[in-house]
Amino acid sequence: MSAKGADWAEAFLEMMAVERAAARNTLSAYARDLTDAGGFLAGRGRGLADATAEDVEAYFAALGARGLSPATAARRRAAVRQFYRFVLGESWRDDDPSRRVEAPKKGRPLPKVLSREEMDRLIAAASARDGVQGLRFGCMVELAYASGLRISELTALPLAALQRDPAYLIVKGKGGKERLAPLNDTARAAVKAYLAARPQFLPKGDKANPWLFPSRGKAGRLTPRRFAQVLDEAAADAGIDPERVSPHVLRHAFATHLLEGGADLRVVQKLLGHADIATTQIYTHVASDRLREVVETKHPLARKKS
Repeated sequence: MSAKGADWAEAFLEMMAVERAAARNTLSAYARDLTDAGGFLAGRGRGLADATAEDVEAYFAALGARGLSPATAARRRAAVRQFYRFVLGESWRDDDPSRRVEAPKKGRPLPKVLSREEMDRLIAAASARDGVQGLRFGCMVELAYASGLRISELTALPLAALQRDPAYLIVKGKGGKERLAPLNDTARAAVKAYLAARPQFLPKGDKANPWLFPSRGKAGRLTPRRFAQVLDEAAADAGIDPERVSPHVLRHAFATHLLEGGADLRVVQKLLGHADIATTQIYTHVASDRLREVVETKHPLARKKS
């Protein structure tokens, strides 16, 4: 990436952080996206600062040919578009080279969802790990499933948020927005059991560690990657294909099982922290498919026909 392009990208990311309160994960993703675009443009003898519409069009087309997931490709296109809108607004260029390229329409894939019985097995497998590890990871799975937390929110929970056995959490989600996340009795019991063992996970000489899930690693707290690894192991132990399980799948299960139980879509939207209800509506398709399957296989008349 050219020096000018790098300076513009840095200014863009600063604007996103200050004016739009973009989360750290979002900023990191956009930084990677612009670096990726800069690398492609360099191969054409260009940079972000002097790219033509043909260059940007070629980059967008290349994203589709690289085997990236539709979501990743769409985010990279969005990052480049927002970057050039920002550059145009700052009058650093008098044109927007991304404007003439239409974004491809893509269908939103249905989320992977575990059944309630599979969730019970997964929690049991995580809790069955050796010694205090079972208390910690069982607690994390319980919290994620009970509250619909994102993995970044779960691993960043402060100890103070759960020390007094609250009935709900105040979670700071994307863009720094706060929302209420419920805690059921089972999750609260898991937290209470884990808190008794928490001192064993504290780094040496770090009794003031503020995180609910501390670690002796560099970050001082358990990382999303480590939790994802343990989740894979727990899935295998529970007889569930690890390909069907991820930290985000726990959030999907939370939303889908609430809707299956009759929860209002607007309530689920608020619990998930979705700004747009259209994002939440995808779970109604999953819930409807599962309910239809139950009716077709469990209803007395359906059994008679078969």
